[in-house]
Amino acid sequence: MAPPGSSPLIGSRQRQALTWISAVAAPIAVAALLIPGRGHLSAADDALVLVVVTVAVASSGRRAAAALAALVSAASFDFFLTRPYGSFRISRQADLTTELLFVVVGLLVGELAARGRRHRDAAAEGRLDLGRIHDLAERIAGGEEPDFVLMAVASELRDLLALQDCRFVWDPPSGKGAWIDPDGTVRLNPLKWPTTSVGLPTKQVELPVRGAGRTLGTFILTPTPAMPISHERCVVAVALADQLGSALSARSDLS
Repeated sequence: MAPPGSSPLIGSRQRQALTWISAVAAPIAVAALLIPGRGHLSAADDALVLVVVTVAVASSGRRAAAALAALVSAASFDFFLTRPYGSFRISRQADLTTELLFVVVGLLVGELAARGRRHRDAAAEGRLDLGRIHDLAERIAGGEEPDFVLMAVASELRDLLALQDCRFVWDPPSGKGAWIDPDGTVRLNPLKWPTTSVGLPTKQVELPVRGAGRTLGTFILTPTPAMPISHERCVVAVALADQLGSALSARSDLS
């Protein structure tokens, strides 16, 4: 559990700041520590140590930080560990080649780490979304009142789609403006909208609630402007609305 008053966003920003500081400070510090041994270690050995530092920074999964660490490592290698010492002048072709390799390694490792980070984030998001659907199904199977299911779905949608507001109306969708199709595609009159890059469109998006083969109502979603939303999250939103539709239709059948 996070300490009182803590925020995941603040923690994320602190980790990002630490990564950027490490990208600059770590190569300089390690190169400075290698100065006493520059008469005993070969340039290749010094370069290998700095490559390890670059890879360590790149493991954060941020391409830009990896590239910065590679550039600082190259500059530190040149300044501290190659002749003429204390100068950025490159006197040997081999040293120039080594510095270029720093940059290439940093970019390659940074790209691989970034891809790995995206896969981990996607897997974690998938587990969370599956948990939302499972928890709601458990509530419905346990006989929870549809009104409480409705409130639970509205709360889940706010979090899932980063909404400013979410309300339910007992009216069918207007078919105008923006809406979410059953396959999770977001449309705007009726163009397909790129939510992954620009978020949900307009000030209001409709999400139909269906059950027993008919439309029972509509969620009116108020998006956060320019907040990217993955297609997978839109699919989960449809699944949550459909579960609510099943609960509402079951109540109407019993009444």
